Amino acid sequence: MLARVLSAVISRLKSEEYALDSGISEGELVKLGLRRCLMLGRGMAVRPLLRASSGPLFLGRRVVLKSKRLISLGRSTTIGDYCYLDALSHNGIVAGDSFTLGRNSTIECTGVLRNLGDGIVIGDHVGISANAFIAVRGPVAIGSDTIVGEGLSIQAENHRFGSGDEPIRLQGETRRGVRIGRGCWLGARVTVLDGVTIGDGAVVAAGAVVTRDVPSRSVVAGVPARFVKSLSDAACDAASETSA
Repeated sequence: MLARVLSAVISRLKSEEYALDSGISEGELVKLGLRRCLMLGRGMAVRPLLRASSGPLFLGRRVVLKSKRLISLGRSTTIGDYCYLDALSHNGIVAGDSFTLGRNSTIECTGVLRNLGDGIVIGDHVGISANAFIAVRGPVAIGSDTIVGEGLSIQAENHRFGSGDEPIRLQGETRRGVRIGRGCWLGARVTVLDGVTIGDGAVVAAGAVVTRDVPSRSVVAGVPARFVKSLSDAACDAASETSA
């Protein structure tokens, strides 16, 4: 009974069907419910300080939000324990509905005050696992329905180093930005460097370092990441194995 009630509540918050695993005991469900109530209470205290928040906000323990007036959140946002979000930048942090940021993650929009970062836009139903670090210097965009494994690193800036006569820190930066399309899957400990566009529906294997654009509906892997196959090829391979 309790599982059905919680499943109905979560489905309404997420605006899509959601069913809790039948293996979760009622005792654990009670603990989960209490924990979410505490997170909701923290979120209610913070919501009036944000630029926008269109629905329930669930905040974990010791979450730090800086430049709150530059943060806009959609419906049913969850930010895990010990996350750090610094929105100080030209365009701040904008996230859509049902955005989840895993514990101990950082979104840092500016590195130095002499040159503010651009901003980040995150779509609906995006899930980023624990220990992510997103350095927003150039613009960053993450499309709806994208899921990300733990340890993501996005670096939307690169340093120039053409001259051997002066320190690299004085030679300037490039800030072309990073764009990740809709419906992508980035595995654990993926690094995405400045200037990269990852197309819709792409898969980036765990541990990959993405230094150049990734075509839509393709699989890449390695350091640096290289094309492995398109998802249409993968579907053909699966079909042939099934029929064999």
